[in-house]
Amino acid sequence: MTPQEIAEKSAEALWKEDRASQWMDMMLDKVEPGVAQMSMKIQPHHCNGHGTCHGGISFMLADSCFAFACNSYNARCVGQHNHISYIRPIFNGQTIRAVAKEISKTKNSAIYDITVYNEDNKKCIEMRGWSRNVDGTLF
Repeated sequence: MTPQEIAEKSAEALWKEDRASQWMDMMLDKVEPGVAQMSMKIQPHHCNGHGTCHGGISFMLADSCFAFACNSYNARCVGQHNHISYIRPIFNGQTIRAVAKEISKTKNSAIYDITVYNEDNKKCIEMRGWSRNVDGTLF
């Protein structure tokens, strides 16, 4: 299999079991080795008391995108830790897009940068995630 075929088959296997991302109506738009892109539409029940998207909701999109990027090699990976910065608010009705890109990879761990954009292609969130390999494969 080519690296792209492995990434696609890994994403298919991960998506099948990812009930949380499915429940949130996220879409997996793209996957490549070490890269993923996901999107979702913000709905009223995603908004906080300020009328903007709750940080936990936008974090969830970034975290899911991180998961698909770091699991794109058919080696089971989990998030070890992350750092997130909220740059600008996200509003009800907007479709937001997360892009995860691998920055560094070793045998058992990797670092990813994840950016969440609004419909105007403005950065709303910057997240850095550190992944750790665990036993097993996705397929």
